[in-house]
Parts: sequence; structure tokens; C-alpha cells
Amino acid sequence: MRPTMSRRRFLALSGAGATALALGVPALTATAAETSPIGFGAGTTGGGNATPVTVSTLAAFKAAVTGNAAKVVRVSGLITLSGQVDIGSNTTVLGVGSSSGFTGGGLRLKEVSNVVVRNLNISKPLAPSDGITVQESTKVWIDHNSFSADRDHDKDYYDGLLDINHGSDFVTVSWNTFRDHFKGSLVGHSDNNAGEDTGHLRVTYHHNHFSDVYSRIPSLRFGTGHFYDNYVAGADTAVHSRMGAQVLVENNVFRSTKVAVTTNRSSDVDGYAVLRGNDLGGAATEISQAGSFTSPPYSYSAEPASSVVASVTAGAGAGKI
Repeated sequence: MRPTMSRRRFLALSGAGATALALGVPALTATAAETSPIGFGAGTTGGGNATPVTVSTLAAFKAAVTGNAAKVVRVSGLITLSGQVDIGSNTTVLGVGSSSGFTGGGLRLKEVSNVVVRNLNISKPLAPSDGITVQESTKVWIDHNSFSADRDHDKDYYDGLLDINHGSDFVTVSWNTFRDHFKGSLVGHSDNNAGEDTGHLRVTYHHNHFSDVYSRIPSLRFGTGHFYDNYVAGADTAVHSRMGAQVLVENNVFRSTKVAVTTNRSSDVDGYAVLRGNDLGGAATEISQAGSFTSPPYSYSAEPASSVVASVTAGAGAGKI
């Protein structure tokens, strides 16, 4: 008998989650993440209990997300963008139903804090716009969105689906789908930005589904990444740690992927990685430097790789909250 949704979402305690309990801190489960983020983005509340405003046009959306007062903005329908829309601090942007969101451009979080983006379809962000850009921002939760493009064009025709850069910090990326794209998720935009990025770019990715995304799943420079319980299918190069980045890659599933994790490509300085509990599915690994990041500074519970495909395919993406 196929397990129920609640059963599929139940996460078995393993890895650092066990460490958290040993320290007397209760580990959090993915069920808890339905209302609050787990990982480096923990504590992000967005607009909180502010009275929601529903918008269906670009002009109304731009007006609704401006400023730093607490606000909850519900997007109804699919809005076409040219470029990106800036989102203010203390904001929740929430799609209505399963098919609302944006196409042609994206959202930019620049020099803001405490932002939640959930339940949106974000597609075909024409370069130089990313689907979502997080820049010089802190406390961000990106959850249950569906990002997509196509691979019918040159790799630079669209920009990144989700890029996090310029010293951004304390970000959780959870339960999203990323499909049909060349450049998935870049964390740290340049090898030459050590001064701004070192000590920042702390990002958690969990329970995301990457399908036919060529690379950058994610690509991380300088920062600290926790990549757990994700499902990656159809990648050339998935997790890429470089420029001294520290990445913990835990309990993920890789299918039809050439290189699951690499630390020694494309940059003059290698990164670091720790791997545990993954189902590589025949993918290669290129680990030139073993990392020191083994115990994230937060409570979480990682389900075993054996149940990740069922959990992620059932629960990730827009329309699942």
C-alpha cells in the first residue's frame, strides 16, 4: 500500500539531527517547515500576521510589495514581467492556488531582510534577470515554488532560476521544483568577491527537486551550504563547491547525473565537501578536499535517502501547501 502524505512527510532522525537531540535540542521535521523554515533561514517570518492583500496585475503587485512595513501579498494568476520587481523587507509573497506567479522575469531581494516567497510559479526569466535574486539580504525563506525555463535556447538566453549573492546570509530553500534549465542556483557570483562574501552566504537546501537542470545545484563560493534530502535527476554537474566554500551533502538522491559533487572545477581555489548517506545512483564524485562542516548550528531531521524520492515528488513545488 502506498504511504499516506503524512507518512511520506514523516522524517526519520539521522545524521546531525541525532546530534541535535543528543544536545537536548528537539530536531525539527519537514512538517514543521510547512509553517516556518528549517535551516539557516530559521526565524524568517516575512509579513507575519499582517492582513493579506490580493493582487492580479503587475502595477498592483509593485505597489503592494514596496516598503519595509509588514505585509502579506497574495498573487492571483500569472503575471508577465520584463525584468525584476524589487521586494521590500518584512514581506510575504504567496501564490494563490497552484498556477499563480510570474513569467519572463523575476523578483529581486536587494538590501532587505525577513522575506518569505512561497507557492509561486516562476518561469523563463530572460537574461539578465534571475527568477529570484537575493542580493545583500538576510533572513530569506524560499519555499514550495516551481521554477522552470526550457533548454531549447542557448544557455545564456535565460539567467539563473535562483541566485544568492553579494554577502546574503541566513537563507533556506525548501520544497521547490527546478526544471528544464541550464544554470540552476548560484550562491556567490564571482571568484573575486571574497571581501563581501566570506563569512556569509549560509544557505540550506532541503527537499527540492531538480529535474533536467544542467548545473549549479547549487554552485557555492566562499559560503557554507547544507544540501540534504534533495532529489536531482538529469544533471551534468550538481553540487559544486569552490573558492573555499564548505558544503555538507547529506541523504540526497541522484539519478542520471554525471557528477553529483565536485570541489575542483572552474575556479582557481577548490572548495570543501562532506558527503554522507547519499544515493549517488552511479554518479561520480570529485572531492579534492574533505570539509569541516559536519554539524549544522540548527535543529533538523534528515530522512534517509531511501524515502526522499517519494517525499519530494509528492510534496515539492507550487500547489502543495
